[in-house]
Amino acid sequence: MVQHAAQWLADHGAAPDLICCIYATAPFIRPDDLALARAKLLEDADAGVCVPVTEYVFTIQCALRMKPGGYVEMFDPEHMTTRSQDLEPAWHDTGQFYYGRFGQWLAGRPMFGGDCVGLPIEQWRVQDIDTPDDWRRAELLFRQIEGG
Repeated sequence: MVQHAAQWLADHGAAPDLICCIYATAPFIRPDDLALARAKLLEDADAGVCVPVTEYVFTIQCALRMKPGGYVEMFDPEHMTTRSQDLEPAWHDTGQFYYGRFGQWLAGRPMFGGDCVGLPIEQWRVQDIDTPDDWRRAELLFRQIEGG
């Protein structure tokens, strides 16, 4: 969708330096997040896109898979006895926004290629809304954040 918008701009004689795609299903974006992402791109000429990221709440190396009958097994059994604080932190895309260079969008290059820089966001400000349960959680978080 952003590639299409970038192509439309190019076809109509417009070529902004940067384009930001903001997702409506991410209610806790702050203007400062957008400003910081923009600044990261302007400061680093090698960065093609800036993506907000947050650490996984739990160590992914200790993740379990659910098998038929409700049985579980570890994805990475070699970490069965490793203390979680000794494992490498893992990050994920928050799904809030993507700030990138015009050429990045126009070319349709992969989002998470070698020129993607992360903008750390606190875990408590990350809530995607895809389901009714997500909506309820977002309402609860909003009340907590707003102090009511």
